[in-house]
Amino acid sequence: MKLIFATNNQHKVAELKSVVGNRFEICSLLESGIDLDIPEPHDTLNENALEKSKTIFQLTGNNCFSEDTGLEVDALNGEPGVKSARYAGEEKSFENNIDKLLLNLKNASNRSARFRTIISLIINKEEHFFEGVCEGRIHTERKGTEGFGYDSVFIPTGSEKSFGEMNMEEKKKFSHRRKATDQLIKFLQQLPTFQD
Repeated sequence: MKLIFATNNQHKVAELKSVVGNRFEICSLLESGIDLDIPEPHDTLNENALEKSKTIFQLTGNNCFSEDTGLEVDALNGEPGVKSARYAGEEKSFENNIDKLLLNLKNASNRSARFRTIISLIINKEEHFFEGVCEGRIHTERKGTEGFGYDSVFIPTGSEKSFGEMNMEEKKKFSHRRKATDQLIKFLQQLPTFQD
């Protein structure tokens, strides 16, 4: 089975392919020959994920999926949330996003946070959603250079390492994206087209 992953983020593609393995074929927008930056104009992760998968489905007619991920910080009333990629501005600079996050949490004693991923799948013209959540906390400074986004300041519950200090295998044990992807795989494996 071939699925188009509606993203231009090669870090996300690599992370997801490492979870899926060879169970089915994942093609990024780049690998599918699609040069498109799909907007994320909505107020929820579900709506933004669906916007991306619907756009690619309408363009190609192929089975496809997308995801939207947000970092939700309790002391900031759930911010940056759906605006995680553009927290410090439209240029999507994660260095600036982290600087803003750490500044806003400067005097916060509660540093609890979570990553939330929503996957939107369109298959056989039907829409399906899958959710993965990873609880954790925001460190006071960057730790590690692995991963991307907010990984260097997010420490998942049950670990003393930040995502930025973990390799792909270590991160998969905690990953919100892994949890959502596991649900996606389980769903796909139950489809008659997968079992043929």
